[in-house]
Amino acid sequence: MDKPLADRLRPKTLKEFIGQKHLVDKGKPIRQMIESGKIASMILWGPPGCGKTTIARLIANSIDAEFVLFSAVTSGVKEVRQVIANARQRKDFFKRDTILFVDEIHRFSKSQQDAFLPAVEDGTIALIGATTENPGFEVNAPLISRSHVYVLKSLDENDLQKIVKRAVKEYPDHKFDKSALDHIVTFANGDARSAINAIELSTSIAPHVTLNVAEEALQQKSIYYDKKGDFHYDTISAFIKSMRGSEPDATLHYLARMIKAGEDPIFIARRMVIFASEDIGNAQPTALVLATSCMQAVHMVGMPEAQLILAQTASYLATAKKSIASTTGIMEAMHDIETGQLGAIPMHLRNPSNKVMKQEGYGRGHIRYPWLEEKQTGKKVKQEYLPDNLKRKKYYRPDWK
Repeated sequence: MDKPLADRLRPKTLKEFIGQKHLVDKGKPIRQMIESGKIASMILWGPPGCGKTTIARLIANSIDAEFVLFSAVTSGVKEVRQVIANARQRKDFFKRDTILFVDEIHRFSKSQQDAFLPAVEDGTIALIGATTENPGFEVNAPLISRSHVYVLKSLDENDLQKIVKRAVKEYPDHKFDKSALDHIVTFANGDARSAINAIELSTSIAPHVTLNVAEEALQQKSIYYDKKGDFHYDTISAFIKSMRGSEPDATLHYLARMIKAGEDPIFIARRMVIFASEDIGNAQPTALVLATSCMQAVHMVGMPEAQLILAQTASYLATAKKSIASTTGIMEAMHDIETGQLGAIPMHLRNPSNKVMKQEGYGRGHIRYPWLEEKQTGKKVKQEYLPDNLKRKKYYRPDWK
């Protein structure tokens, strides 16, 4: 049985490798490491299909080291110890280094990660961990401190076009329309593996790969979106900033990304409720009413129909008048309470709930309805409400008029 196309296309040398120029170009860290033959432990952090495994294999091949592929999904501490024992024997008897590649290292527990430390420290293994999650959160600090962390990026369209062109050469008996290849590049969304798999599947459908064939093979856009990771936070951040910038088109784009990736619609609605108060406030008070109704409606209706409710509300919030007067006001008031003197509440505002308090002056001179007295007398009523140390302090400054 033939190897999968992705395996057949895997680069054998750095010259064949496409992408990640900031790491593998002349003078860049991984190329320098390979050229010097001194391989240090490292964590490769990046989205799927960006070349993490390929880089690890190229490093191992460059120094003629034993390459051990280890999956964090299927292996435990027992297997870790066996790999390390084998590496130690290999080093002692055959003077051969071992590069241990751990895919999805973030899935290892703390005890599993700790099991690597002695072998990394004494040079028994060079550990290369691959992760799609932020290693600062998911990988133990001692392991990170003993490793270089390299960030890999999604491949751009030029890189993907080169990879697709290379993949097409594996099928000389097939015809490929340019529109089909462009579709595959666009919808692979920076993931080389997704693009290669789409080419492979397309050729199994028809000898002439048209746009329709490519669409059938790909089915849907390859979107990497981890609901607990950086992509999750980056997308919701872009969504909120687009609403804040009064850009409904960008707002709907990022909303569509989240919906397509299967984000929790209640989470999206909840963030819009917060936004309605934080960024729109009293410039358009109906925004909070609509956002709250949106969250209730999304909960009742569910997906996929709820996407219409989310879209209506998001576009409304994006185009609404904006005000941060109440937001900045409460923040300033909280700051004064935390950092300043907590002044006494004016006596006329205090509650005279018993005879003793009344004798002490609680509530004395308080005008209950200043607006009514002004209406009846035609005179402006002056009554202080803030503590003495904050007299004439302005927290609420309407900024939309």
